[in-house]
Amino acid sequence: MNTEQVKDYCRSFPGVTRKLSGHPANVLSFSVQNKKFAYFKTSAPEKWRFSFRVTPERFLELTDQPGIKPARYMHRYGWVTVVNVTSMDEVYLQELIDWSFEKAVSGLSKKLQRELKG
Repeated sequence: MNTEQVKDYCRSFPGVTRKLSGHPANVLSFSVQNKKFAYFKTSAPEKWRFSFRVTPERFLELTDQPGIKPARYMHRYGWVTVVNVTSMDEVYLQELIDWSFEKAVSGLSKKLQRELKG
């Protein structure tokens, strides 16, 4: 998947909003009901690096791989950054994004969860 395909995939989930934050953050984030599940850095030197939340086990597994590192400022919450999304297996990346989205949804009220799934 390239950057545009990943953006499209993130937008495909129900109830997702996209927000472009300017300087100093320079981030394009994807959220559901203000719960962020993924974001791209939009400025140099990290332009188009993609970050998302993972399980603690996957955090260790992924950060041992080249091209994947703990997300700046967000690593303590279980976020990783993929330097180049085209280097990852498409199906595996989608599975990771799916989990991150579901994790964000699980933090919503039961009513909002039902509305999103219904």
